[in-house]
Amino acid sequence: MQQVNQWAWVGVALSGALTVALGAYAAHGLDARVSAKFVSAVETGVRYQAWHTLAIMALLVWQSVTPLAGLRWVMALWALGMTCFSGSLYLMALAGLNLGLVTPLGGMLLIAGWLGLGVVALRQH
Repeated sequence: MQQVNQWAWVGVALSGALTVALGAYAAHGLDARVSAKFVSAVETGVRYQAWHTLAIMALLVWQSVTPLAGLRWVMALWALGMTCFSGSLYLMALAGLNLGLVTPLGGMLLIAGWLGLGVVALRQH
């Protein structure tokens, strides 16, 4: 396994663990600390993080079978998008921080990653 992919798998593992931990906290106790609006925000962050963690896993498998130029960019966009989108929702709900445009910026990065995946697929020979 290439060192870059090894670190990507470690990142995916940590993201998956965080997804489960925050999802469990949102389901079992967060409502005693914050309003339903913030519980919903954490659930949204968990949902987006879970789907994109799975998507990165799929690309890592695809890349190990058929290395394609651009897949690392797609994964990087998704990782950064998850950090901005889900992370800002978590910080808003758990720490009371309002990060303004960070959440929509994260959403745009997630979208850019999906569009990038389409470009990579179209360029495949």
